[in-house]
This record gives sequence, structure tokens and C-alpha cells, in this order.
Amino acid sequence: MEKLKLYDGVCFDSSKTMTYKYSTSFASAIRLLSPSLHAPIHGIYGFVRLADEVVDSFHHIPQERILAELKSETYKAIELGFSVNPIIHSFQQVINKFGIDLTLIEAFFVSMEADLHKSKYKTYDEYSDYIYGSAEVVGLMCLHVFCLGNKTMIEQLKLPARALGAAFQKINFLRDLKEDYHELNRTYFPGLHFDDFNEGAKSIILQDIEKDFKEGLIGIMQLPLTARFGVFVAYKYYFSLYKKIKKLPSKTIKEQRVRIPDYNKVIIIFESFFRFKLQMIY
Repeated sequence: MEKLKLYDGVCFDSSKTMTYKYSTSFASAIRLLSPSLHAPIHGIYGFVRLADEVVDSFHHIPQERILAELKSETYKAIELGFSVNPIIHSFQQVINKFGIDLTLIEAFFVSMEADLHKSKYKTYDEYSDYIYGSAEVVGLMCLHVFCLGNKTMIEQLKLPARALGAAFQKINFLRDLKEDYHELNRTYFPGLHFDDFNEGAKSIILQDIEKDFKEGLIGIMQLPLTARFGVFVAYKYYFSLYKKIKKLPSKTIKEQRVRIPDYNKVIIIFESFFRFKLQMIY
């Protein structure tokens, strides 16, 4: 039994390392959750990051086959309650412990598979389906953890969680506009070619994102206290990116990756703390 606990700990440490190495912003937000939530959220993020890297970074391997093997191993691990892959092992523990629906995992893999063969999204429905699988389901998985598997609470907060995940993903698309187009040959915004991205297109996209942020914030304030502040900080970080992108000319967004400097991230945490304590969230 002790050896199993040791293995579980090593696996969750691997997911934590994946999280901290690939996203300092999410890592900072996770630190602000209740300590009991750290390991399961690392388990989710480490896994989705692994799959994301397979389709985005590992171009020297047979990506389609490796992704299929990752998917197969994931389902096998969930069934057995074990995997020799540390990242998958910690993920399956989270899935089984919190009763996360396997349809969320299936939708995630559908979007990851799309990244291997789809470079443009012609309709809003295609775009929405991709965002659901690549981001919204991740928010829903985290929601299961935040609510400790409470089905009633999960159902009540499902739509705000999806909206927040969508807002984060759409901001990522704007932030990474240049990299996605030039390095991965992808344009996610429906019916929009990279060269046609202008002030009008930017304004329409930002209006859509603003609606998602408003709905997501309502849900954040209904989360259990163990999760609320950490998620609020993640929201504030992405909302800061939104405000910065809004001020920048569309030409600049096409030429460089938009970033929030590290010192501003620290300011965001402190500002969030005081606004949160004073309930000045809006």
C-alpha cells in the first residue's frame, strides 16, 4: 500500500512539473487554490498539456499514431486505475475519483485530432466545437474537482465554466495569432484569413470574448471558497491580456505575441486579493 502511495505521489509530482514548466501563469493560480485541490488540478493540466504538445511541438514523430496511442492508453488506464505513464496515471486518478464523464475526454481528443489535419475553421459552429473540446471541457473537468464531484453544483455552474474556458482559449488565439499562422499554419477564427485581421475583425472577436468573460465571472463567485480565489486570479490574468489586446493596433497583434510582464502578474495577484476581500470584483 505504501508503495502505491509513493507511486501516486511521484506521478502527481510529474504532472506538477509539467504544469510549472509550461505555464507559470496557471501554476501561480493553482497555488492560490486550497492545497487539497493542487494535485488533482495538476493532474488535469499536466495531461492536457502533454496531448497539446504532441500535436503542436513534436513534429519529428508520427503525431497521429502517437496521439492515438495516448488516447488508447488513457482509456485503458481509467478502466484499470493504473498506468505506467506518470502523467496518464495521475490523470486517471482524477477522472475516477471525481466521476468525470468520459464524453469530456472524447471531446478533448476530437479537438486534438483536428489540430493534426485542420488548418482553417470556415463556420462558427466548427470553431465552437473546437473550442468546446480544446478548452471548455478542461474547465468542466476542473469544475468537477472544485465541486468535489457534487453533481447538482456542477450542473448549476456548467455554463459559466464553459464560458470562462472559451474566453481563455479565444484570448490564446489572439495572443498567438502570429505563431499559429506562421509556425502551425492554423487560423482558428471562422472565415478569417490572417491577412484580413484588422480593427473591425478584432472588435467583433473582442465583443464575443467580453460576453464569455461576464458569464464566467458570475460562475466564479458561486464556486466553493476552496477554489474561488485561485480561479479569480486566473480570470484577472486573462482579462488583463484582453485589455492589453484591446488597446493594441491589430497590426501589432499580427506581428508579436502579446504578453503580461512578470512584475504585472505579481501586481495582478495583489490587486485581486484586495478586490476579492472587499468584494469589488466587478
